[in-house]
Amino acid sequence: MDRRDFLTTLAALQVAAKLDAQTSNGMIYRNLGTTGQRVSALGLGGYHMGVPKEESESIRIVRSAIDRGVTFLDNSCDYHDGGSEIRMGKALKDGYRKRIFLMTKYNGRTREMAAKQIDESLRRLQVETIDLIQFHENIRMEDPDRFFAPGGALEAVLAAKKAGKIRYIGFTGHKDPAVHLRMLDVAAQHKFHFDSCQMPLNVLDYHFRSFAHQVVPRLVKEGIAVLGMKSMAFGAALKAGASPIDCLHYALNLPTSVVINGCDSMQRLDQALEAVRTFKPMSASQVEAIVAKTKQAALTGKYEAFKTTSQFDGTAQHPEWMG
Repeated sequence: MDRRDFLTTLAALQVAAKLDAQTSNGMIYRNLGTTGQRVSALGLGGYHMGVPKEESESIRIVRSAIDRGVTFLDNSCDYHDGGSEIRMGKALKDGYRKRIFLMTKYNGRTREMAAKQIDESLRRLQVETIDLIQFHENIRMEDPDRFFAPGGALEAVLAAKKAGKIRYIGFTGHKDPAVHLRMLDVAAQHKFHFDSCQMPLNVLDYHFRSFAHQVVPRLVKEGIAVLGMKSMAFGAALKAGASPIDCLHYALNLPTSVVINGCDSMQRLDQALEAVRTFKPMSASQVEAIVAKTKQAALTGKYEAFKTTSQFDGTAQHPEWMG
């Protein structure tokens, strides 16, 4: 799909996604794909929970986000070597767990390693059930084969679901839309339906190896929840000429169930909540005006290092996860 076609069909995609957005107290709530769950359109990123020096600050950010309407929390077993999950688990005490939809990720490619990581996440988060578990870093063409292989990660996930440890199943990746499309193709061959899919969706992605153009329409067609991440590309989108509000408005304007945003300070949380409060569906010309700011910077891919380098590939640093 070329960019002009994408802009003209964006509204149709939003309708097809059946997000049924509603606003309450300044927060937008949308359908999570076809799961029947309703979640906040803004999700709180888990990696950034490990950034504040003081654990108490991370807990304060999580609880403030929930108190102000955020219900979708992101995390991963490998963020800060499990430290992000530990902090989030402490933040979810005192009744906060009941108010949110909890997602985390695992990296294990074998049944044994995936099962081990899922159980470790449950312990660190101090919960009995994780609402959504996602196969992390689908970044190699062979990763889908590993996921579905006999003795592979899917066996652990299905066993965990049967045991009541998890409710829904998804996958993530940040490298290339072609790898996501292959995962969807292999899933179809196995007659398996993912509940969610997470990927970079930002004003740079619009121009380079675009998940928005190549993957999002397929997800909408198949009723899979679209989870956007890296809305500011770790700040690179800002260096390329976009504002934080531009970045979040662009991602919210896509047929995303959730836009996951890293908030390592109260100021960042306030900024994200202001973007949600001020968001209104944008016209094609408004989208063009935003993405035009980053076009030249985006074309080489250098501002999206997670696509073009191994800098962000945690699985590359841990061969023991791969089997």
